[in-house]
Amino acid sequence: MGRGEGEREHEGDDLSADDSSWSDGEWSEDDDEESLSFEDSGSDSGSGSDAESDEVVAEESDSSEDEVAPRNTVGDVPLEWYKDEEHVGYDIEGRKIKKRDREGRIEAYLRNADDNKNWRKIYDEYNDEEVQITKEEAKIISRLLKGKTPHANVDPYPDYVDWFEYEDKGHPLSSAPEPKRRFVPSKWEQKKVVKLVRAIRNGWIKFDKPKEEPNLYLLWGDETDTADNKRQGLSYIPAPKPNLPGHEESYNPSVEYIPTQEEIDSYQLMYEEDRPKFIPKRFESLRSVPAYEKALREGFDRCLDLYLCPRTRKKRINIDPESLKPKLPSKKDLRPYPKTCYLEFKGHTGPVKSISVEMTGQWLASGSSDGTIRVWEVETGRCLKVWNVGGDVRHIAWNPAPDRPIIAAIVEHDLLLLNAGVGSEEVQLRAKELLQIGEMAPQDDTDGKKPAVRWMKHEKLDGITLIHQKAVSNVDWHFKGDYFTTVVPSGDTKAVLLHQLSKKHSHHPFRKLPGLPVVATFHPSQKMFFVATKKFVQVYDLQKAQLVKKLESGLREISSISIHPGGDNVIVGSKDGKLCWFDTDLSTRPYKTLKTHSKDITSVTFHRKYPLFASSSEDCTAYVCHGMVYSDLNQNPLIVPLEILRGHSSSDGRGVLDCKFHPKQPWLFTSGADSVIRLYCD
Repeated sequence: MGRGEGEREHEGDDLSADDSSWSDGEWSEDDDEESLSFEDSGSDSGSGSDAESDEVVAEESDSSEDEVAPRNTVGDVPLEWYKDEEHVGYDIEGRKIKKRDREGRIEAYLRNADDNKNWRKIYDEYNDEEVQITKEEAKIISRLLKGKTPHANVDPYPDYVDWFEYEDKGHPLSSAPEPKRRFVPSKWEQKKVVKLVRAIRNGWIKFDKPKEEPNLYLLWGDETDTADNKRQGLSYIPAPKPNLPGHEESYNPSVEYIPTQEEIDSYQLMYEEDRPKFIPKRFESLRSVPAYEKALREGFDRCLDLYLCPRTRKKRINIDPESLKPKLPSKKDLRPYPKTCYLEFKGHTGPVKSISVEMTGQWLASGSSDGTIRVWEVETGRCLKVWNVGGDVRHIAWNPAPDRPIIAAIVEHDLLLLNAGVGSEEVQLRAKELLQIGEMAPQDDTDGKKPAVRWMKHEKLDGITLIHQKAVSNVDWHFKGDYFTTVVPSGDTKAVLLHQLSKKHSHHPFRKLPGLPVVATFHPSQKMFFVATKKFVQVYDLQKAQLVKKLESGLREISSISIHPGGDNVIVGSKDGKLCWFDTDLSTRPYKTLKTHSKDITSVTFHRKYPLFASSSEDCTAYVCHGMVYSDLNQNPLIVPLEILRGHSSSDGRGVLDCKFHPKQPWLFTSGADSVIRLYCD
């Protein structure tokens, strides 16, 4: 409006389609503000045409108010209120400002592609119109983008003018000479200081001593009192804010809010806590509204609350519960671990109470209550051999030495040593030589009493029977394969026995045990011996024959134990479904206690190579967990539950009876009361 045709022509020439926006540096202002391209072009030739066009426009338009677009006068009213209306606001005369018909995006794109001034147009949502910025506004925006002042005629760094320095100064403000008192110390001040010092020394002037604060404390306070609670006086306790009244609290509510007499009578049949707290009533005027009938009662209750409430305000610590959870690694990063049933070994007719894996991982031995011991091939599930021992097989253990294929099995009350019959002929001949026994083997009769164990040749099978005085409950081999131990759960000195296979010799190393032994096992690499009673785990040094440590489990009754291949960590299972992890270098108390199973834990075991451990229970489940032990003593072991293995069915209230890891692969064998052995793989 008000601009001539010449100006528009020059403006089109200056801001052509080849010119980019001001942010691209096309309007350079490095030299000075007058070097802009659109000002220089046509500054001389178009000066006359600009003046003529202004005169033409002035003649054509007598009143500029007729051509000015209506301005919106809605003020600070949000434009969202007019979203669903046909108008966007009102002009100064109160007439509606109609919304423009918005063209489609394709039409707008085509129109803007042909318009070289499109980049200078801005949509004014307030007035629903497009506004084209002028050259002056473009210059201001360009300067602002470059970090300069909006106006070119403003110097941001003017020269400093010192108003107190001038060239014609020749005389000071005062020509009087400097007085002598400015250079000589004052005698009056010296007399005053001497007088004050004498008064202080004679005690005429006394300084105020700091007041001793009384030693006051809150009678019912504690160490958690904050600074707000320690201030004098009682804490300010604001009254609870009541809910804002609604329509039914009005003195003249609508008819639908007023209950009928039948509804009021039905309120009397309700419990007091279920009755409505307020029954709406209708009054003709506000003057006829009576006083609040419960004002005195509620005021008394408020005073009673202030009198009886505690006078300390404790700040609540808002902690996100998720932040307290330990950050565990992902299961994908902890693979491999057993999670899928790959193979089932079927053949037993009774519960499979114990299993044991040969050191090479090729063979698996199992003992069942059906009176048989079976040897299986792990890869195919084929049953290789079956021995009918004629009694309940309660526990079984394979010799860890690869050149000694000997199986130790607890049958009824005694221990049976059998030749597994696997391996080369040389290995089998060596096993037969070890199982040869004379008519009278040396016995431990140093006390002149009946020996604790008698070594005898088995009548039917090619093996040795170790006859104990009482029933044997557990057997475990030394890692070298020559020694093994048996546990007789009794209170005498012969409860734990050590046996040597090569010499056919047995002896009892402990004179007295603090409780009834449950399980005994050897250290995987050192001359240490672990004996688990119902409450404790005792660690002995076999070379020094003395007690080294006593681990306190805190469990109701220990049922099984397993030693980490490193030897410094122990896991213990109990009959109350809890599993305890001991770090023997850290403490004699459990490092972690896991409540994993709902019933008794029957077996726990460590993997020899992988950071895995597992537990089986009577609840027909087996838990597989990640247990990483670090070489750095300052870093605690990492325990992460991985998988719950299911598949066994319950029989006579019993579930999974035993579990063992494969010595080389991340596989887990489980035996259950359903007479099935399962192999779980990754």
